[in-house]
Formats: sequence, C-alpha cells, structure tokens
Amino acid sequence: MQEVVHQLDSNKMAGLNVDDVKVSLQKFGLYDYVVFVLMLLSCAMIGVYFGFLKKKAKKGDAEADYLVGNRQMKVIPVSLSLIASFISGISLLGTPTEIYIYGVQYMYIVGGVISMGFIMMYFYLPVFHNLKLTSTYQYLQTRFDRRMRLFGSILFTLATMAWLPIVIYVPALAFNQVTGINIHLITPIVCVICIFYTCVGGLKAVVWTDVVQTVLMFGAMVLIIVKGTLDVGGLSVVMERAKASGRIEGPDLRFDMTTRHNIYSCVIGGVVYWLKTNAVSQNMIQRYLSLPSMAAAKKALWTFIFGTLVLLALCCYSGLLIYAKYYDCDPLTTKLAKAKDQLLPLLVMDTLGDFPGLPGLFVAGVFSAALSSLSTGLNSMSAVVLEDFFKPFSNRPLTEKQSSIIMRAVVAIFGAICVGLVLVVEKLGSVLQLSMSLGSVSNGPLLGIFTLGVLVPWANGTGAIVGGSVGLAVMIWVCLKAQIAIASGDLTFDVKPVDTRGCSYHFIASEPMSMLAINATVPPIDSTPAEPEFALYHISYLWYTTMGALITIVIAVIVSFIVGANKPDEMNPNLFSPFIQRILRRRRIAARCQLEMVTGGIKEIIQ
Repeated sequence: MQEVVHQLDSNKMAGLNVDDVKVSLQKFGLYDYVVFVLMLLSCAMIGVYFGFLKKKAKKGDAEADYLVGNRQMKVIPVSLSLIASFISGISLLGTPTEIYIYGVQYMYIVGGVISMGFIMMYFYLPVFHNLKLTSTYQYLQTRFDRRMRLFGSILFTLATMAWLPIVIYVPALAFNQVTGINIHLITPIVCVICIFYTCVGGLKAVVWTDVVQTVLMFGAMVLIIVKGTLDVGGLSVVMERAKASGRIEGPDLRFDMTTRHNIYSCVIGGVVYWLKTNAVSQNMIQRYLSLPSMAAAKKALWTFIFGTLVLLALCCYSGLLIYAKYYDCDPLTTKLAKAKDQLLPLLVMDTLGDFPGLPGLFVAGVFSAALSSLSTGLNSMSAVVLEDFFKPFSNRPLTEKQSSIIMRAVVAIFGAICVGLVLVVEKLGSVLQLSMSLGSVSNGPLLGIFTLGVLVPWANGTGAIVGGSVGLAVMIWVCLKAQIAIASGDLTFDVKPVDTRGCSYHFIASEPMSMLAINATVPPIDSTPAEPEFALYHISYLWYTTMGALITIVIAVIVSFIVGANKPDEMNPNLFSPFIQRILRRRRIAARCQLEMVTGGIKEIIQ
C-alpha cells in the first residue's frame, strides 16, 4: 500500500479522510426516496392497468396481445421503448466512465450506428416484418430446419442470461454510491417490481413503462449536465480541460486490430455489433413486429437511431464533465468512487446533493434504463421459450391458459436467476466492455446465421449449424482468453492522465496502479513491451461480433457446397432480402424464357 497524504489549505474539507467525504456526499434524503419509489410505483401501476383494467383481448388473441401487442402498437411509444431497451444502465453509467478513462475515441461508433440503420432497413427488417413472426427464430426453421431454430434459441437464451445480470448490477452500483445501501438488498426489491409488471401486463406494459423511463433517462442526464457545467465554470472550461488531458481527439486512422478503439473498429466493428443487437435480436425485433406496417417500422427505426445518438452524446459529454469536475483529484485513485461505474453517481451527489429530490430523479432515471432492458429481455425470453421450446415439441396444441402460464412462469423464473447471477457480475470489472465482449460470444454466430439466411440462398441447414458451432467455439475461446489476460494484467490498454495534487482530503491508494496515475500530468507509462507478440484474443472487443459472424458465414458456405448446396431457384423468395428476391425472380424469368425458347425450337424441328 502506498499512502498519499496532502497538506490542506483553508478548504472546508481540510483534515477530512476519504471516508468522511463519502459520508458527506451520501445525501439521499426523504424526497429522493419519494421520487425513486414513485417511479417504481408508476411502473407497477402500468402493469396493473394493462394486466387487469384494460379491456382484455378477444379469445384466441391473448398470446399475440401479450407478446406483440396484437401488432397494433404506435410508432412513438415503440420508438421510445426501443431507445430505453437498448440504452440500458450499462450505457448510462458505462459510457461516461469510458470517456473519462479512455477519451472520446469510442464515440466514433456513431458512424456504425447510422450505417446500421440503412443496412437493417434494406436487408433484414423487411424479411421479418413481412413474415409476421413472433419469434425471430421461427425464421431459422422456415429458412433452414428445426435444428437451426433450436440452436438459435439456445444461443439467444445464453446471451440474454449473460447480459441481464449486468443490466441489474449497474443501477445497483449507482444506488449504493448515493445511499450506501447494499447492492444485494436493492436488486431483489427492484427486480420483483419489474418481474411483476412484465408478467401481468405483457408487451404493452413493457412499452408504456419504457416511455416513462425514457423521459426519466433524458431528464436525468440533461439535469446533471446543465447543473454540472455551470458548477465547473461553463462549457469552455469543460472543453479546455478535456483537450488539455487528451480526452478530446480526432479519429485514430491507424489500422491495427489490437488497438482498443480506432475509426475502423468503431465504424466497421460497430456497425456489425449494432446489427446483431438491433437487426436480428428478439429483444428489439419484437417491438418492430408489434407495429402494423413496414412503413411504421421504418419510422420507428430512424426515431430510435436519432434518440440513441442524442443519448450517446449526452453520455459522452457527461464523461468529459466528470473529468472537468475532478481533473485535479481523481476519485478512482482516492477511492472516493469504489468502482469505475460509480463516477457519474458521484458527480450527481456532488452536484445535486443540496437539492432535495434531484438525486432521486437521477437514480430513478438510471434504474429506469435497467428496468426497461430487464423487462424487454424477460418479455422476449417468454416469446422464445414458448414459441421455440414448447410449441415445436408439444404433442398437441397448447391451450390459451397453458400458454399464459408458460409465458409468465418464464418471466418469473429467469428474472430470479438473473438476480442471483448479480453475485458473479460483481467480480468481473468495467461493465461497458464486459457486456459487449460477453454478448459477442453468441452475437457473432447468430448474426452470421441470420445473414446466411437472408443473403445466401445456397447455404443449407447443415452448413449453418456447423458454421455456427465453429464460430461459437472460437468466440468462447477468444473471449475467455481476453478476460483472463485482462484480469492477470497481460492485456492492458492506454488510459488518459489523471491527477491527485488538488485533493483536499487524506486518502490511501492501492498499488499497483495499472489503470491510474497519481500526480500525473502525462499519460501513465505503459509497462508492456513496445512490440507485444500478437495473439488472436488481443484484438479489440469491437471486432468480436465481426469475427464470429465471418467465421460462421465462411464455414457454413464451404460445408453447404460440400454436402450439397441449396438450389436458389427452388427457394421461397420471401425468405430473402428484397434485392435477393429481385435476383431470384430475374433468374426464374430468365430460366422460363430459356425453357420456352428451347421448347419452341423443339416444336419447330418437329414440325
């Protein structure tokens, strides 16, 4: 341990230790708890309304009403729900932390987000929407075979169960920072409420709670940004301090796949990552399928992208604001923030602690993001388990009551499992990279399989399942090796400089300082060799989904041709993207014309 003690000036905190400062910042009072509880109650009441008070769906329509809102949802609520579902607490707290520690390089991923919108609109969304699916994995059975449907559903289940505990853990960190209440006390309480309204209200309750939660998210972020910027002296001060520390920088144009973030990994790797999470994921597609028309789905897509870009910009700026606030006294070094993802809650309590109710509004906003993602994941799980695990293997059609029991039981059981898995997530480090890395284990193979389905008519079920299995095995190895290397210190990343010379309290900093620098005015020296040996798992985590998808596609195409590829002219055109449909139709017209010419020639010879 290295003790760092500062001689204090005539500062109001002179002589205090870091623990005293933590206590002084924990000002979550009665009004804050009231705001937080009101948010939870409003979510529960929305569930009660759609579950018990709203006019029930007609007999036989209950399942469609629960899972896709009878496909009669409105564009704006669905768009806000998409934003809330995608921008979880992971993004609200993880993105500012990313910017504070590594700088703005990650934000060039906006190029990937916009590109994803065009690719999804032209290649993927029309296929799923026109087929009027409930589970996207139904498509895999129609396009390939039942094995692929089961394979895809299992991958989705595993990915969701790896992601949801992180979603729950993040807002619990924020709550712990501002109240001191144990993480494992608050998570079960909040999750029970989320499970309740998801169980009783179905998709409609999820969407309308998302609307409330999206408003809270935007409101909370704007509030902290405006007040925080005024406190540090204005926008110019924030920008000057960020530039001086190197946190604001142009895109890194070097093509090096081991660089954590550069323009290529953010745009190319980012577009593939976002394609999986938005274009073929059951969590997101289920909302697009709840809309009545393809035109409405396109409007929802672009409204979602616009809202997401705005929220990402707010998160990015809040990361710069955190640095501007603590530029001369890094709270991670001093342990004022016990975990990296508690930086934004720390800023909130430091900035809004004297205004009763406002810290509660912020924490409600962060929890809203988490509840939205959790309810979305659980609702999607209920659709997948019912459609892909029960119905295909049931000897007789399920009754409406049986379907209802299965859907609600899935929400309750998987919700409880996720709460338990928070204990595991707590040990795993920074949430933004962690969630994207773990998700990529199954995301890459899944995106590869769906891409084969909509774009490659020659690919068959055997090729797809072999390709997906190989892609999954490789990505499990890569992600595990990367996480082990990060934990052991073998894989490190350059960080931006921090300083502690302005601290006005005593603190003890642990060594080694692999991620932080004390009293630094320049970036910390990287102790790794200048030319480290290349290893596959050293590539940026933003390339993981791309790698998994490419391995899956290449292997699947090769195996398909070895065992006997499909004949495109015999395939159902509706299973492919619109431009592939046009190619197939032209081929059929050309083949028909050629056949007619041959037939006509034979007739002439006979005559």
